[in-house]
Amino acid sequence: MPGAAQAERLIGLAPVWRADAELLILGSFPGAASLAAAQYYAHPRNAFWPLMAALTGQVDLPARPYAERLRALVEARIALWDAVAACVRPGSLDSAIRAAEPSALPELVARLPALRAIACNGDAAWRQTQALLPGAPWPLLRLPSTSPAHAGLSLADKRAHWLAQLSAFRPCPSG
Repeated sequence: MPGAAQAERLIGLAPVWRADAELLILGSFPGAASLAAAQYYAHPRNAFWPLMAALTGQVDLPARPYAERLRALVEARIALWDAVAACVRPGSLDSAIRAAEPSALPELVARLPALRAIACNGDAAWRQTQALLPGAPWPLLRLPSTSPAHAGLSLADKRAHWLAQLSAFRPCPSG
C-alpha cells in the first residue's frame, strides 16, 4: 500500500532443550519485551516464571539471572520454545501475528526421545501446535496464557490450571 509503513519481520528465539526433556512448553511467539531482551517471558507481569517456580519447587526462580532460570528448566527436563519462528506483528498480541512462519517443531520433537507431553501456553500456541503436529503421539495440553494480556484469570487461577495439568512433570525432590 502506498504510504503505509512496511512492518518489520520478527525472528523468534532459539529453543531451549536437552535430549532428555520430558515436557516441552510452547508459546506462540515472543512478545516485544522478550524480543528486546532476547529472553523468554521477559515482561515483568508475565506469570511464566512464577509458574515455573511453582512447578519446579524452586521458589526463587523468578529472581535468578536468566541463564540460571533456563538451566533450572533444562535440569527439570523441561524444554522451551515457540510454535512460530518468524512473523510480522505490531505489539505483542497473538491476534496481531501475520505471515507466520512455523517453527521446526517436528524436527525438535524428533530429537526428544523422552518427551511425554507438550504444554501449550495459550490458545494461539495450542492451535499452531495442532497444525504443526497433527496426530502427535503425546498429549497436547491447552493451558491458559501466562501473558498479562490474558487478564481473565488471576495468577492463582493460572497456577491452579498449570499445576493440575502438569502435576505428572513435577521434579521429584532430591535427597
